[in-house]
Amino acid sequence: MSIPAATPEERYATIVEALREFPEVTHAADGPPTKRSFGSTELKVKDKIFAMLNHGRLVVKVPRARVDALIASGDGERFDPRHDGRLMKEWVVIDPTSQEEWLSLAQEALRFVASKA
Repeated sequence: MSIPAATPEERYATIVEALREFPEVTHAADGPPTKRSFGSTELKVKDKIFAMLNHGRLVVKVPRARVDALIASGDGERFDPRHDGRLMKEWVVIDPTSQEEWLSLAQEALRFVASKA
């Protein structure tokens, strides 16, 4: 009997739990919504969003070259939050079927955003 794969929400909950251990990491559910809010799933470091769950897909902020590499490998697509073709250059959407490890990507995003904040 095989173990069913975790849902995107369960996978993301694991990320939230792991990264909340860092002192400057907060989760949107910890407080009231802010003006720059995408929803209740955002993870922030120093009040800057670095990861979120959006329609069952992981969205992370990483360097543009890394976004390009993930897209080239077929593991990601550019994030279009307004659905109007204005793509965000340092944000990538990872589908649940991707072989990329979500926690590793979220950790990479945390380091990237923390270094800029």
